[in-house]
Amino acid sequence: MTVDDRPTLSAPDDDPWLWLEEIEGTQALDFVERQNQLTLAAFGGKAFEHDRDILAAIYDRPDNIPYVSRRGNDLHNLWKDAINPRGLWRRTSLAEFRKADPAWETMLDIDQLARSEGEDWLLSSIATMPGSSRAILGLSRGGSDAVTLREFDLATKSFVANGFALPEAKGGVDWLDADTLLLSSAYGEGMATSSGYARTVRLWRRGQPVDQAQVIIETSADHMAISGMADDTGEAPRVWIVDQIDFFNHGIWLRDAAGRTTKLDLPTGIWMQAHGDWFAMKLRKDWTVEGRTYATDTVLGMSLSAFLAGSRDFAILFEPAPRRALQGLFWAAGKLVLSILDELKPRFEICTPSAAGWSREMLPGLPRIGVVDVWTLDRHPSESNGDLLANVQDPLTPPSLLLIERGIASPAVLKQAPRTFTADGLVVTQHEAISVDGERIPYVQTGPASETGDAPVYMSAYGGFGVSVKPYYNASLGKLWLERGGTTVQANLRGGGEFGTRWHDAGRLAGKKLSHDDFAAVAADLVRRGVTSAKRIAAQGGSNGGILITNMLVRYPERFGALFCTIPLIDMRRYTKLLAGASWIAEYGDPDKAEEWEWLKTYSAYHNVKAGQAYPPILIATTRRDDRVHPGHARKMAAKLQAMGFEAWFYEPAAGGHGYGKDNKERAGFEVLGFRFLKERIGWRDEA
Repeated sequence: MTVDDRPTLSAPDDDPWLWLEEIEGTQALDFVERQNQLTLAAFGGKAFEHDRDILAAIYDRPDNIPYVSRRGNDLHNLWKDAINPRGLWRRTSLAEFRKADPAWETMLDIDQLARSEGEDWLLSSIATMPGSSRAILGLSRGGSDAVTLREFDLATKSFVANGFALPEAKGGVDWLDADTLLLSSAYGEGMATSSGYARTVRLWRRGQPVDQAQVIIETSADHMAISGMADDTGEAPRVWIVDQIDFFNHGIWLRDAAGRTTKLDLPTGIWMQAHGDWFAMKLRKDWTVEGRTYATDTVLGMSLSAFLAGSRDFAILFEPAPRRALQGLFWAAGKLVLSILDELKPRFEICTPSAAGWSREMLPGLPRIGVVDVWTLDRHPSESNGDLLANVQDPLTPPSLLLIERGIASPAVLKQAPRTFTADGLVVTQHEAISVDGERIPYVQTGPASETGDAPVYMSAYGGFGVSVKPYYNASLGKLWLERGGTTVQANLRGGGEFGTRWHDAGRLAGKKLSHDDFAAVAADLVRRGVTSAKRIAAQGGSNGGILITNMLVRYPERFGALFCTIPLIDMRRYTKLLAGASWIAEYGDPDKAEEWEWLKTYSAYHNVKAGQAYPPILIATTRRDDRVHPGHARKMAAKLQAMGFEAWFYEPAAGGHGYGKDNKERAGFEVLGFRFLKERIGWRDEA
């Protein structure tokens, strides 16, 4: 009997499953409904409900840390629990927040709003202006990236009658003044790029129809997006405009108070942050200027006014090493904070500019192991007094939220997250696997101190877009995998940002295949070290990690017992034509260019499924409201695998956006469904 294996490498566009790309198509939704019923019948039931309720209760705990940002004198927080599944937007004071049980003032009850308007609302964004009681709220349907914009009054805690309002579109706003918005939105005829993001920045004045808003700058349709941001840290108000050419390159313009716009003569592949008369930037490529060459990933700083006057006398603020890389930079009250990973260990430096030069010091009092994240407390840079927040944790230690007052005081604990699983007898160890080309691939293993050779292992990784993967405290894996005797492994693949641009570039474009080889090498290393056997390794990856997991299916099936592929990108032939896919060409390549399809086809798992192979069972899950990565990727891959006779399961809830659910119970259910599937298929019958 002939097996229909279309689409194939020889005929990549002969795709019999295109109808599954119709997100709300009747036939497609019938497929989804049937698949959901089959999957829930197989892996739902009492054990699923038991674990889902355990995990949802953890997510809903009243003693979880309420993360905050300061706007004016108030700390704002979006809180979700079982009573308020969509969330409460609320505020309090710093003095009150220091208390064990602070009192909160509710600004907006999202559940009440959704009920009263009959909409699947979630609060996606809040844009405020220093000294003003007005805000623009971004309301998302079911977690989608596209938002409806509406003006809100913080004083009356109500929407403004006849205020600013914009129908659903991708993008957002910033306040220029009390009656003028900087609108960076894809809403309107001809206002979207091919990636679906804003093509213009407009001045939208109160009372003005949006189609009459003045376009102050426009980019070409093949660029990713353009956006404007108001900046009042200088002597006069100004606007920064960023033309996102692709995911990693952009042009930068400065618009002064008189409306004059100047393009900055800078490389396109930089991270840049400005404050007052100073700016700093990290280079993505070597840069030669005025006879001096600065290396990739170096951070440079100088006076903005001097730069605009023609000077290129940069100060070097950070120099990379092979395994030492910048992770981020931001300003707080005139001080530049650098976040660094040095051999995967966290470091933070403060650089302070003055007429005499830049001074440098370490941010004191923070751990030098584990995971440490630092950010500014204040939402608006002009309101910052230098206060910083830090989050400290590791796979077995729940997060502590610390306050570093004015960026110089010893860190003080504000909040401590609860321990949500028993960690007795568990240890965290670091290892390295050797990939196919000899590169060392780090990974973190958490589990019992002694090896049995048959450990049920949960492997995960990402390996894309320069994103660094860190070993955070994970309540779901801790409670439902580690506490029950399992082991977790998190790998730092090429394509990530752990070791800077060279690490990222090695795992993108044609190198993406190496990123997948790295993951397979870690799986093999676990067997080599006597931790487990291949049939006991369960692997999960989402989004970009969906390419990873489906490549493990078709390229390294012998190294895994079961695979869980979530909100995935898979079809590399059509990805640029689906939702935001065109914005990722800089990471993967353009399938419409023959020379780039040559490498893309090597990791388009959708085209590489072959009949008669011993593939491990796979569960592919997405959400219908994901308007970033098209749900058609998951639908089509599951349908093709099933039609070819392979064990492939599929699950697609209606809401969730590019995530696992719109509330804690949905998120818990999505995760637990994956856990139940993986455990059954690797032959692990745990306590539940």
